[in-house]
Amino acid sequence: MTTTLDGELKRQLKIGNELYTLTLSPRGFTLALKGRRKGLDVAWADLVSGEAALAAALNASLKANIRPNPAKQSSKDTPKMLSRRSKR
Repeated sequence: MTTTLDGELKRQLKIGNELYTLTLSPRGFTLALKGRRKGLDVAWADLVSGEAALAAALNASLKANIRPNPAKQSSKDTPKMLSRRSKR
């Protein structure tokens, strides 16, 4: 016997080195970076409707901002500014 999904169900996922929150609800699911509100939203109806769902999901994944921020460069990796004056 299965349980009906009446409200939201949240779970944490680790993908690579980043933490994400997966929220399941009666209307669909959302995948977002942990601590962020916006993410990839997919409705259950879009998911089961076939090719249209695939196109909608791919389009949503391109628009969603769920990628982690690139690692900040350390001061050692930052290129130094070249002086306009050359030493003679």
